[in-house]
Amino acid sequence: MAALPRACLGLKPLGPGRMACEEAPDMSVHTIPLETSVVKLEASQAFEALTHQEKSYALGLARADWAGAKICLLQCSAESTPIFALLQLVFSAQSIAELLAAAAAAGLNQEEIDQAMMYAAAFYGNLGNYKSFGDTKFVPMLPPDRFQLLMLASRADAAAVKALWEECHERMYSLPPRQRQLGLGAAAGVSTYFSANCEESDADIGNRFLDSLGLSAYNTRLFKGDDGSYTVRIASATVSSQGGDPVAQLCREHSFEGHPFVVQRGDYAPLMARIVAGIREAEAHASNEEQLAMLKCYAESFELGSIDEHKNGSRHWIKDSGPAVESYIGFIESYRDPSGVRGEWEGFVACVNKEVSKKFGMLVDGAEDLLKLFPWPPEFEKDVFLRPDFTSLEVLAFGSSGVPAGINIPNYDDIRQNEGFKNVSLGNVLAASYGAGDKPIPFIREHDQPMFKALKGEAFEVQVGCHELLGHGSGKLFHQDTDDAAKLLQAGFIHPLTSEAATGPFYAPGSTWDSTFGKIASTFEECRAECCGIYLSLEPDVLRVFGHASQADAPGGIHDISYINWLLMAHAGLRALEFYTPSTGGWRQAHMQARYVILRVLLEAGQGLVTLTPQPGSDGEPDMVVELNRALVATVGKEAIAAFLLKLQTYKTLGDVTAGAAMYRSYSEVPAEMIAIRNVVMARKEPRKLLVQPHLYRDGEAINMANFEESPSGMVASFVARFPAEDSELLDLYHAEKVAVSD
Repeated sequence: MAALPRACLGLKPLGPGRMACEEAPDMSVHTIPLETSVVKLEASQAFEALTHQEKSYALGLARADWAGAKICLLQCSAESTPIFALLQLVFSAQSIAELLAAAAAAGLNQEEIDQAMMYAAAFYGNLGNYKSFGDTKFVPMLPPDRFQLLMLASRADAAAVKALWEECHERMYSLPPRQRQLGLGAAAGVSTYFSANCEESDADIGNRFLDSLGLSAYNTRLFKGDDGSYTVRIASATVSSQGGDPVAQLCREHSFEGHPFVVQRGDYAPLMARIVAGIREAEAHASNEEQLAMLKCYAESFELGSIDEHKNGSRHWIKDSGPAVESYIGFIESYRDPSGVRGEWEGFVACVNKEVSKKFGMLVDGAEDLLKLFPWPPEFEKDVFLRPDFTSLEVLAFGSSGVPAGINIPNYDDIRQNEGFKNVSLGNVLAASYGAGDKPIPFIREHDQPMFKALKGEAFEVQVGCHELLGHGSGKLFHQDTDDAAKLLQAGFIHPLTSEAATGPFYAPGSTWDSTFGKIASTFEECRAECCGIYLSLEPDVLRVFGHASQADAPGGIHDISYINWLLMAHAGLRALEFYTPSTGGWRQAHMQARYVILRVLLEAGQGLVTLTPQPGSDGEPDMVVELNRALVATVGKEAIAAFLLKLQTYKTLGDVTAGAAMYRSYSEVPAEMIAIRNVVMARKEPRKLLVQPHLYRDGEAINMANFEESPSGMVASFVARFPAEDSELLDLYHAEKVAVSD
């Protein structure tokens, strides 16, 4: 790999001939290796089985999903938008093959061309220049002058290419400490959910202000003025603060805790208008009244900036049982907000796989009995289990910075607890991400390699099912001054961890799980759901649902699928060290922090349940294997996870953020011996796969699907097909805010 300019590595000049280093970045973290796999999300067969009406419905929603996906660029980094504009302009001007031939003629060698294309593919796949899974910035492997050669080899207008290059190339390559990861504040990282001058204290007062108005943070951003004033920006197609709707009534000046606040809507307005247009297109092809009502609520929500209307749309979505085409759309997951309450844009549309969905339907049928197996008191469970839809889907379009394997939504506490939710398992994502492969899997001992490769996909399917339905779908929250809380206190309920009478603290009126537990809410909840998954994967009834016959004489008394599922978790906990940053003491990925915490719990259980064993690799360099004692999983392992689950659920149910956060952070610590292990993990880490999605389009009366090759060029071609070469409105949004969000 060619050396990057010193300025790109966070080096500062001290004077003539002198440089000081702020700790040079680990470039293996901040570049995308050429061996990164690019795999296709296959959905052709499922798509062709749809009727013309269903295809038309899917097309409208796909357009809305991808129109909103450009919001992810603005939510990622200050420079992501002009980088996107540059790549679109360059790649759209001719075929990719013609561009690469011109680049070679201009003097680029094949390795340099491959490096440039891998950067472009990774940028598109993450919808920005920070990894969607890990939140670290990545830069091109080839130097700026060589990358620029490829850009200028395009047939696009040279002046326009040069202007965009000048706008973004410095930030494209820069890696001073603050820009290396997403975070809030000068010492933590960058975040465009806030203006660059915001710190955690600003986020805290902003969240308290929103709570005081009863205004959800999901579709907002917070900007701080030089005079100490704050502006809350609400995403909406409507820019005007006029109108009789509830959001308009809040769009004015406020005073809170001695600080002036202004609430205004119209954030991302042109993009929000395109989302509404796609939804209106889909309305004409809705299959039933619930779908139509759902879409009308969504359109109203995105038009006015109303989370209440989005919640109403979610209520209709829950009632739309068993559709052939499934979807969800909006500001959904809060993983990337450093304060844990604002949602990243996400929209998907998918075909239902009816055969695989039957398994999940059977899991729903048995859910009430399975919930009773959890190690917490019945008082901590919902009064009535609200039977959700649980389907296996083949993704047609997923407009966001990353594509998960399973989802449990909506994320609104009151709806999930009192009205219901849905679960989805994304089958073609699982197939693309968990294929067996030929290479040895790092950190798995030789004895386990064949079974691990053969069963990891099936084991993870069981984990996803239990994680989503019975993990995220379980548990109850108690709020102050409610009948539920009063009954618990009147009954003299005994706190399961202290053996004393429970007194709360309970959730404050109007607060939510996210707003109460803040920045640790996402990882804490993912940890709870992951624990639920491995805990229930030992149950024969669960395994039978997924077609795994009894293995009465299996080693250790547990099924092969159960063993591999637990080994997957321990292995993931070890690999999670990649997502820890020693210099800041912070975790960059909620799920991986959760899996590391579970590994710590399993190691703490002792008795040889889990062992991390150093050994030399085949190359003579230090290596490591994770060993799981199969004979102890159903006893020592299950008991350890049961005790930990009880803690997680108790703190969540009672809203005890003080005790819960302290406990969780203690397990999240990475002591010196784990830092040494991390060095081995970093030396042998493997790149995360990039997923190439299909593209839906209309050709006359026909609705067609285009697929693309499994390569960086295929990823680039999919985005050329998906979006026009130029988008002046997107660049206008960038220019309007770049000073505020640039650190």
